[in-house]
Amino acid sequence: MLKLHSWNVNGLRAVLKKNFNEYLEMYSPDILCLQETKLTQGRVNTEEFALPYPYQFYHYADKPGYAGTAILSREEPRSVTYDLLHDKHNHEGRVITADFGSFYLVNNYTPNSQGADKRLGYRVNEWDPCYREHLCALQQKKPVIACGDFNVAHEEIDLENPDSNRNKSPGFFDAERERFSELLNCGFIDTFRYFYPDKTEAYSWWSMRTRARERNVGWRIDYFILSKSMLPSLRSASILAGVQGSDHCPVEITLK
Repeated sequence: MLKLHSWNVNGLRAVLKKNFNEYLEMYSPDILCLQETKLTQGRVNTEEFALPYPYQFYHYADKPGYAGTAILSREEPRSVTYDLLHDKHNHEGRVITADFGSFYLVNNYTPNSQGADKRLGYRVNEWDPCYREHLCALQQKKPVIACGDFNVAHEEIDLENPDSNRNKSPGFFDAERERFSELLNCGFIDTFRYFYPDKTEAYSWWSMRTRARERNVGWRIDYFILSKSMLPSLRSASILAGVQGSDHCPVEITLK
C-alpha cells in the first residue's frame, strides 16, 4: 500500500515546534505534500528539520516567508519540476510536479482570491485555467494525482454555512466552484467524495477566530483528486481532523 498525505501547515518551522514529529510517527505517510511552508530560499538548511525522508523538494516564493510548497518522499521520483506553463504564476512557490513512474504527483497551493475586489479575477481567469491546462497536459502522458489546498469549497456540504458565505467569502464564489467543477470534468475524481458522497461536517480548515475548530465550523478546501484511470488502485480517502498544529488538518489517500 502507498500512503499519501497533503497538509497546509501554515508555516513549516512553526508546526515543527508543535506536534509535527508526533504526527509523522503516528501516520508515517510514504509521500507527504506540504503547502504554505513559508520558507525562504537561501535561508533554509533542510538538514535542520531532521525529517525522515531521503528525498525532499521545496518550491519557494520570491517573497520571503510567503506561500511555498514541498514534497517529501521515501521513493525517489524520476524528475521534479516547479513551474506552470506561464511564468507569471511561478513566483509564489505554489506548484511542484513529481514523476513517480506510474503517475505524476502535483502538489498545489491555489491562491486565495481574497474577495471580489482583490485577486478573484486573477484566480478564476488566469490561475485556475493555467493549472487545469497543466494537469490535462500531464494526463495525456500518464495518470495524475493532484493534491493540496485548492482554496475552494466545491459543494454546499463542503462548508458549515453555505448561505451566508456564497459569493461573499473567498473560496465560495460561484466562479471558483465552477472552475473546480471544470477541473474535475477533465477526467478527475474528488477522492473523498468518491467514498463519502453525502457526508457532512467533514472539514479540513477552520478559521482561527471564534473557536471555529472546537465547534467544527469549517470548510473542506484540501483535496486529493486523481485520474479516473487510477480508481482501481484507490483504496481509501480520509480527513485527519484530529491532527493539530495548523488551521488545516492533513488529508490522506491510500493506493494499492
